[in-house]
Amino acid sequence: MKLTRTFIPTLREVPADAVIASHRLMFRAGMIRKLANGLFAYLPLGLRSLRKLEQIIREEMAAINSQEIKPTVVVPGEVWKESGRWEAMGDAMLRAKNRLGVDLVVSPTAEEAVTALVRDELSSYRQLPLSLYQINSKYRDEIRPRYGVMRGREFIMKDAYSYHTDEECLDKTYRDMGRAYRRVFRRCGLTVIPVQADSGAMGGSGSEEFMVESEIGDNTLLLCKSCDYAANVEKASCKPDFCPPAKPGTPLAIEAVGEEAVSTPVPETIYTPSVKTIEELCDFLKTDAKNFIKTLIYRAVNVELDLSAAPGCASLERRRPAPGAPELYPEAFFAVVIRGDLDVNEVKLAAILKAGELALAADTDVQRLTGAPVGFAGPVGLTGLPIIVDQTVTAMSDAVTGALAKDLHYRHVAYGRDFTGWMLSDIRTVKAGDHCSHCGAELYEKKGNELGHIFKLGYKYTRSMNVSYLDEHGKTRTPTMGSYGIGLDRTLASVIEEHHDGDGIIWPATLSPWHVIIVPIKYDGAVKATADTLEQELEQRGLEVLVDDRDERPGVKFKDADLVGIPFRVVVGDKNLAAAVPTVEIRRRGEGENRLVNTAAAADELAALLEAELAALNA
Repeated sequence: MKLTRTFIPTLREVPADAVIASHRLMFRAGMIRKLANGLFAYLPLGLRSLRKLEQIIREEMAAINSQEIKPTVVVPGEVWKESGRWEAMGDAMLRAKNRLGVDLVVSPTAEEAVTALVRDELSSYRQLPLSLYQINSKYRDEIRPRYGVMRGREFIMKDAYSYHTDEECLDKTYRDMGRAYRRVFRRCGLTVIPVQADSGAMGGSGSEEFMVESEIGDNTLLLCKSCDYAANVEKASCKPDFCPPAKPGTPLAIEAVGEEAVSTPVPETIYTPSVKTIEELCDFLKTDAKNFIKTLIYRAVNVELDLSAAPGCASLERRRPAPGAPELYPEAFFAVVIRGDLDVNEVKLAAILKAGELALAADTDVQRLTGAPVGFAGPVGLTGLPIIVDQTVTAMSDAVTGALAKDLHYRHVAYGRDFTGWMLSDIRTVKAGDHCSHCGAELYEKKGNELGHIFKLGYKYTRSMNVSYLDEHGKTRTPTMGSYGIGLDRTLASVIEEHHDGDGIIWPATLSPWHVIIVPIKYDGAVKATADTLEQELEQRGLEVLVDDRDERPGVKFKDADLVGIPFRVVVGDKNLAAAVPTVEIRRRGEGENRLVNTAAAADELAALLEAELAALNA
């Protein structure tokens, strides 16, 4: 193809709002243009690379027997009401009504739409397992779209959905998808970090994210220095640590535990005027935050967890948002107890409660529920609220905590004697320096961006949407389900983030818009004839070729070739053609060396170089 016949509007200037390399280079190379905030159009150059990424994904999905479908982008709101996510998705979901007043959704994800399709066709266990996927546009009304296509409002996703008779069958497809994702990213030349992750609004029992390291990453990753443990901070766990023992001279009470007598401190009320925060308490009592028990009151919305036996919850209202959807508590409050030096991981807490939304309670609610101002809540004597206890608190036998009264705290409080909880769980936020739950080595942090995510959804959607089949005994069963996504725009941008230099993009051969760019010094005479002949010879060997036939100075052509990042550049000039043995210059983008190659052998050499590079990426 001749460059004069293409639409590649390269730029010399960097867009003012482009702060990361991929955003800058996709604009400058003429891959994308912005239509509105968070909305980008792909131009021919960018679309060629995007289509190659799609093809890689299609090949890997076919290898694990996942079949492509094409659902609509606009879907009925009714299916979202069936699943219970009509409200849970919040303002990120773009809703509309048609002329008849029927609710519609511009799809932010497709669990509901695909499950509705499968529901109408599934009848027998013989149809399972079933794995379907789409490559389609999505829309989420991001509050602050940024970094170009890395976080836009409209984006392209590959979504796969699988349906199974049992967990063992789901596990197999989940593992197959994980391996397929690793192959997709490897073929794109990407270094990914698979991490344990929270399922979030998707629901389900387990998930894994595929991350790339990034300075502007939205995710914090915790990784082990000694083993392969890696998790998103939303999901990360760590080896338990313990509170210091009681200090010598502390008043003790003797309690019988089994056949042995155990010494524990006696609770004591202390006056703490105007001391509310952990930091103020540390200064006031001259001690460490690890000796405090922190109590926070949370308000949760749309709680799916059964609270009928929880303190103070028996009379809570329950609602079913749509026929077949699970019953939810529209509002519930919880006391969360954690060691004073730690932070509550609200994503973990929301997952435990199966809550659509979670936030700290308002000051007025804290006063109403605990009888004390903010800063003086504590678990000792607290009634009428479910108390969720972090695991770290169970080791505390000489702690300070709020006394449910203004300006008062307790000290020498012990878990198990002075209070217990309704639920015991891991709700701490893990941070760098904590110790790996697998091997005990120290954890460290990295920032990352998510490219793909696979979920074991279980029965969340199939039950709420009344999907069923007949098993081999003629009994009605509900299939279990998996969901698997890759963000194509983000993947393409991440390839550029990993493969670029000061001159432009350095494409892996698998994704480059063309394999070879031929740059004639001046496109006429023998130079033109040689360039055109080489183009034909390369295309006959299956290579994709772009010829820069513009009437431009060589420096401009070289700059644009480096910016666009096509893997192999061939320079054709009068001087080298006039030598005893006519030659052309060949250079791999990103490598400094130019090599002179016999014109007659150039096509074979380029074909061999490309074949070797593709073989390495596709291995």
